[in-house]
Amino acid sequence: MSYKWPDKDPDEMLDYSVDWSRFLGDDTISSVTWFIHDADGVKQQVSDSSVVNGLQFVQGTVSGRVATARFSLGTNNIRYNVVCRINTGENLQYERSIFLRVKEK
Repeated sequence: MSYKWPDKDPDEMLDYSVDWSRFLGDDTISSVTWFIHDADGVKQQVSDSSVVNGLQFVQGTVSGRVATARFSLGTNNIRYNVVCRINTGENLQYERSIFLRVKEK
């Protein structure tokens, strides 16, 4: 199942978050890894300032049970598939796909 974030203009730099609290119970996030699918649909791991298919992953942060990614750039009328993977203190791993559409406003 994939989720959807609000559209982003190519000229905007915005934060998008995934709230993991309903999955974690008393568990905690120990690490977060972000991915963007490239033009061929291959999942590419990103780090600060990475650009995949025109979308820039600026940075990622964690606050409590919420993982946040900041994105910039992007190609107009492209729907990006972004993946957030977390590892927990109890050694569980969760992964969610989120669509982010870039649309000129």
